[in-house]
Amino acid sequence: MSSLYKSIGLILIAMLSIQFGASVAKGLFPVAGPAGTTALRVFISALILVLVMRPWKEKFSAKRMKSLAAYGVSLGAMNLLFYFALERIPLGIAVALEFTGPLAVALFASKRALDLCWALLVGLGIYLVLPTSEVSHALDLTGVALALAAGAFWGLYIIFGKRVGNAEGSSSANAAVGMCFAALVTFPVGLFTNFDQVINPSLWPMGIAIAILSSALPYSLEMKAMRDMPAKTFGILMSLEPVIATVIGILFLQETLAPVQWMAIVCIVIASAGSTATAGSRRK
Repeated sequence: MSSLYKSIGLILIAMLSIQFGASVAKGLFPVAGPAGTTALRVFISALILVLVMRPWKEKFSAKRMKSLAAYGVSLGAMNLLFYFALERIPLGIAVALEFTGPLAVALFASKRALDLCWALLVGLGIYLVLPTSEVSHALDLTGVALALAAGAFWGLYIIFGKRVGNAEGSSSANAAVGMCFAALVTFPVGLFTNFDQVINPSLWPMGIAIAILSSALPYSLEMKAMRDMPAKTFGILMSLEPVIATVIGILFLQETLAPVQWMAIVCIVIASAGSTATAGSRRK
């Protein structure tokens, strides 16, 4: 039991680290822009993973590289779109909308009536934050669309990640190479939009901090926690991430949410937790 509590603590720290990293990244947007910030984060994360995981010690077949390319491209696009969304809408809303991607992957794989309820709850959450909603407080429509697009690529990242997980070789080497492919997506965009900032050495320490907080540290903590934690427990805990993101946004970014926007986040959190909690009884 003590090992489970320790794992829960590690997961909570990982989520706090990711969302605090996102708040730090948003603070860098006025200087480097969302694309430049993404480029710095992903490139430095790739560099750290390559140096630590040393993937050059393994052989990579063409089939393995193809899977890793799809995995990495979806990861890079997800990060890029999320940061573009984060520039326009509050952190908690962006994270909640991004969660629709993994939820869609889980729900499309099921044909149970109960999962239709979770899907409807997600739909309600999205409706409540749309500017066209009669009850919604105005949010940037482009930001909402970008967050949903980031969620779609998160769904693809999960699908391709499962293929990579079933491929030959070590998971650590796959993660390092996948992050390199993600950098190939984000770095050129960052150079194109914010060339002077991306190559400015004075911004690299901030990029390193964001890379560690948003990628290296939480990745390591999650890998360690999952050894002693059932997958269902992990999934339910991860459903709390939009709430944590909202609190981080309030504390560090001075963001405020209307009650209806809180309701939207709660709808998506309940749908995510419910889908995970009932997944074990689904027919294979």
